[in-house]
Amino acid sequence: MKIEILNDKFDPWEAIVEYKRNDLQNNPSIGASSVFLGTVRDFNDDEKVESLFLEHYPEMTEKYLSQLVNEAIKKHKIIDGLVIHRVGSLKPTDPIVVVATWSEHRASAFDATRDIMESLKSEAPFWKKENNGKGFKWIKPADSSNIENEES
Repeated sequence: MKIEILNDKFDPWEAIVEYKRNDLQNNPSIGASSVFLGTVRDFNDDEKVESLFLEHYPEMTEKYLSQLVNEAIKKHKIIDGLVIHRVGSLKPTDPIVVVATWSEHRASAFDATRDIMESLKSEAPFWKKENNGKGFKWIKPADSSNIENEES
């Protein structure tokens, strides 16, 4: 399992490949991988977004993310999971989060990745504020009951 919170830009695809090669050592039990990559959009609630700023409490956030991935490993019987999340100042198109899971079968990987992302969007201790050109506004966490119906 790997949890990483970064202040700087990262290449999500490079991070996934590196983790699989170095940490999972191309484990032959892996039959499926599931990846979610979230990027900053240039709009929200019909307003232009010029930038996004994310804050967190490092120890609290890292503990939460570790528990989240450990629960997914147990619940979905996945082999491993990776979460990389950005904090600080981000611009539209910047990668903000990558979640990857590995399992013997695709259903477990898909379900684990979705559960991790839903918790990240609705419960993880990150605080976001957007700059829409008119000033900054704090963004409320997603309502987990609406995430399934949310358009990306």
